[in-house]
Amino acid sequence: MSELHHECGVVAVYHWPNRELSPLLPGDTPASAARLVPRMLIDIQNRGQLAAGFTTYNPQRSQLIDTHKEVGAVAEVFHMNRSDEYERLMREYSGHAAIGHVRYATCGKDDRSYAQPFERHHIEKGKWFSFAFNGQLANYRELRQEILSQTDFHLARENDTEILMHSICLELSGDRRPTMIELLGVLSQKFDGAYNIVYLNAVGDMFVARDPLGIRPLCWAKEGPLFAAASESVALSNLGFATENIHSLEPGHAIVIQNGQFEILKFAESPAKAHCFFEWIYFANVASTLDDHNVYLARKALGERLAARETVTVDSDTIVVPVPDTAKAAAAAMAFALRVPCLEGLMRNRYVGRTFIEGRNRADKARVKYTPVPEVLRGKKVLLVEDTIVRSTTMRALIRQLKTRGGAREVHVRVACPPIVAPCFYGIDMSTVKELFAPKFLKNGPLTPAIEAEMARELGADSLQYLPVSDLADCVGKPASELCQACVDGVYPTPAGRRLYQLAVENDRRPELAAGSAGRTYEVDATPGTCGTVPDSAIAASS
Repeated sequence: MSELHHECGVVAVYHWPNRELSPLLPGDTPASAARLVPRMLIDIQNRGQLAAGFTTYNPQRSQLIDTHKEVGAVAEVFHMNRSDEYERLMREYSGHAAIGHVRYATCGKDDRSYAQPFERHHIEKGKWFSFAFNGQLANYRELRQEILSQTDFHLARENDTEILMHSICLELSGDRRPTMIELLGVLSQKFDGAYNIVYLNAVGDMFVARDPLGIRPLCWAKEGPLFAAASESVALSNLGFATENIHSLEPGHAIVIQNGQFEILKFAESPAKAHCFFEWIYFANVASTLDDHNVYLARKALGERLAARETVTVDSDTIVVPVPDTAKAAAAAMAFALRVPCLEGLMRNRYVGRTFIEGRNRADKARVKYTPVPEVLRGKKVLLVEDTIVRSTTMRALIRQLKTRGGAREVHVRVACPPIVAPCFYGIDMSTVKELFAPKFLKNGPLTPAIEAEMARELGADSLQYLPVSDLADCVGKPASELCQACVDGVYPTPAGRRLYQLAVENDRRPELAAGSAGRTYEVDATPGTCGTVPDSAIAASS
């Protein structure tokens, strides 16, 4: 499913310089710890393919912290297919501490200046720092206006990462010397939304922090002299950390490494949790375990729920076909429960990168990325399993290809997720109601079989079935009260999210704002198509 993108992923490594070498280290000095970062970023490449980078710390060089970043996939940015260039880069940026980032843009342009980490130079070592950020600030527009209200302040970029940088700078300005936990405590009072932060300064201090709601996942491990953290556990397990040593960082907590000391400290209260359910059903690597529940097992459970709800008569010509790649676990579980074959009737071209797909729209891109296999599909009753349907253009193209190019007799779409009815303001690239497929069918009430039939006709499918919202918590293995399900139930866990949703609903009623033409919800002003403020009427209506 190529319609949905996450914002980014973060990693961090630290090897204590005066201790014995970790057996997991890819070299013979603590300074080789930085070489772990590209390997870790490869493992979370699923979280962002637009740009990548890292910052390393080495007190033996004049550039105490130094940053390398570029637009492109991890292998491109770090020249991993050219051993001479890769080795030169690793020597230049060697260090015993490092942070890294992969990016997909939900906010800001697609150029190098938006790639992370963001480094801020300063003559004072404690104020010379670099950081990377996973998430999205729902109150980005208000924070931006607050900064620009100061006549001497200027922001060069349209993204919340720069807001975060300036917020840190302000707290470190003048004679202020807050501890890292004090700094995070102040930021937590300002920020509304999802924010995982990895931070490194020119003294060699590091922190890894997770927002008080724990919206995005963040995992860590420590064995002997080596510490590492990443957005997903797979990046840690592939380094060789033992499973029992890999943990999820609790919301509102930070891991601080300072003066050689390792501490886990609380910087903000966490009265509620709001883990994004999409991490388990789509975004995360299927091998990851997030907040003590495995991603593969969650997707397997979703497929079993789909099978339990199946109404189509299963015969000898019935097959289950997943939309590659993240729907495979759900499709296989569904097929096993129904006792029918699970076959790959759609092949994904893994060598077509996001940057190089030509075409005027998503349907064109789908034709390039997916190839139906007539030898598998011809004359078959296909149960097509997908993670979710967001904007529907990719699904329409796939159904058409399955029938016209693949020769499928019937195509019945089965979605391992409820209908997406509301935007996300916490780090997923869908922020307006107009761009979504389901809301226009659900204006007068809940989802019914009749509405699903209407949706199927719109898509060109023979039938369509979604999972209900009530199934999500059971499949993920978390109480519904600990999940953010705002995109499927409209219940947002933060005040700014609720305000933006009200604005999104109002924008949906404005006929002059065509779908996809007005930018993201938090960019829409009273003037169509411009960037600006949230109207007071929207804020009042949601109070």
